[in-house]
Amino acid sequence: MADPPVLLVFAHPYPDRSRANRRLLRAAEGLRGVVVRSLYDLYPDFDIDIAAEQNALTSASAVVWQHPMYWYSVPSLLKHWFDKVLARGFAYGSGGDALWGKRCLWVVTTGGDEGAFSEQGMHARPLREFSPVVEQTALFCGMRWEEPLVLHGAHKVDEELLEAAALDYRARLEQLVSSARSPV
Repeated sequence: MADPPVLLVFAHPYPDRSRANRRLLRAAEGLRGVVVRSLYDLYPDFDIDIAAEQNALTSASAVVWQHPMYWYSVPSLLKHWFDKVLARGFAYGSGGDALWGKRCLWVVTTGGDEGAFSEQGMHARPLREFSPVVEQTALFCGMRWEEPLVLHGAHKVDEELLEAAALDYRARLEQLVSSARSPV
């Protein structure tokens, strides 16, 4: 039997306009054990196949949520996916243990640079103050929250930093795949 895959849920409404998210996503290409589900490609009409998404989650060893930050949260289709797919009886509540113990990695890009996410910056708060909603979603479903991978200033980040982030991402994915093969 094959090892359970790492499920990478990619949610970017305009991936062709995002050099950073495209490069990060390419870091997963060809990586055995990683399955990518691009929500905006699969569900441009927002009509999510709940059973297919739940099956993908059930068979996964770990889950990655990759997206740009939109208004201090996730893009609308990913929020809709959370609402529909992470249902009572599946992801939480009585019998809702399908995600229990699975690792969850949040990969997020921001438009603002790191300084913009500080008390003195444009957003007046560090990014960690905007992450509790996504983190709590994972924790409420019984998942194990991994240290997020954040790429600030995605639209203007230089090639060297972007390449380093992509290499870090690939290493994190490889580690998730590897840990799926090892007993916890």
